[in-house]
Amino acid sequence: MQMKELKVEGMSCHHCVNTIEKALKNLKGIHTVKVDLHSEKVKVCFNQDETNIGLIIKAIEDAGYTVLL
Repeated sequence: MQMKELKVEGMSCHHCVNTIEKALKNLKGIHTVKVDLHSEKVKVCFNQDETNIGLIIKAIEDAGYTVLL
């Protein structure tokens, strides 16, 4: 398992939190997702044999948000 914390811009409400959680939980290999609206951070625990950080970032960006690297 790998844990990664990402800074995400564009979240403004709990609907945004739910959208990101849903987008990530639909990816294979995702175990846990925690979205903190106030700090604009997303913590994700995933199996690196099933997914990777590039796919995770793409899922967040496809949902309409910007990941800062």
